[in-house]
Amino acid sequence: MAVGTAARELQLKRGEFAIAVHMGLVRVLVQGGGRPRVRREEVDRLRSQDGFPEALRERVHTVGTAEGAQLLGIGPDRFTKLARAGCLTPITFYLNRYRAVVWLYLAQELVEFAARQSQLLVGKSPAWVRSRLEGGADFRARNWRSRRIERLLSFTEDPWDRAAVLAGTLDPVQLAEVVDDLYERAYLARIRPEPVFGPTGSPSAREAMGRLMQAGEPDEMLWRRVGLIMELDNAREAGPAPRPGDEWCPGIELGPGFERGQESELVPVAEPEPASVSETGPGLQPRSGIRSRPGVRARINLRSCTRFRSGP
Repeated sequence: MAVGTAARELQLKRGEFAIAVHMGLVRVLVQGGGRPRVRREEVDRLRSQDGFPEALRERVHTVGTAEGAQLLGIGPDRFTKLARAGCLTPITFYLNRYRAVVWLYLAQELVEFAARQSQLLVGKSPAWVRSRLEGGADFRARNWRSRRIERLLSFTEDPWDRAAVLAGTLDPVQLAEVVDDLYERAYLARIRPEPVFGPTGSPSAREAMGRLMQAGEPDEMLWRRVGLIMELDNAREAGPAPRPGDEWCPGIELGPGFERGQESELVPVAEPEPASVSETGPGLQPRSGIRSRPGVRARINLRSCTRFRSGP
């Protein structure tokens, strides 16, 4: 059945269904390059689970700053500071009427955070939190981006698909420096993942998504460039990108939870752990999902990356 029909039968709103697919709670398949669909057996499996539909809705329920602060028993100002310091990771966002980004968080993750890091909810904030905030840090976009990238990478083993995910984290100038082949860049853009319901939403919302997916700090830019070079190395060994006149049967532009094949299906993967917080304050999503091979780093032109390093 179509994803819209599946969402209605699971009694989920479109945004909730997209989160469920992104988290691996709902398995979506693509057959023969057609539109994304959901098996009847998958819908029946979810509908037969204990507590349906409330239990499923609870897992994808999101809250904004005000409601999230109430869940944690703190004020909105402290909630925002914890999020900016990297303690809380958004799951999605929307644009308000002023076209400002409004972050949303999984309610279930906030409850778990309160139980795990209760010391951050009372008294004076740790020195590392204050230091980050005084330095103007805001890790909300970076942590959201890292979570999304790692989830997209976990959904596919195809090297070109993985390279396409990482290509979306670089602006056109950086991407051209890493991928100097015009046809490869066009192919990566063509297979870049799209939301489960396709490229819907206003142009400003799609522009915001593209902007937020791009690495924002020098160290993150360098890390994503290195990751893309590694994935490209794997992809080129698997086979070249299509050229004009090549026979290529494209599927749809795949979104979270999709993979290609005659009858490809996703198996739910474990949900990522929330950003860790310690006394030294790492608080950032871990760097993972990049598959390196012996000798690949030796082929990276680090001179092209030096301008992204901060400090001497």
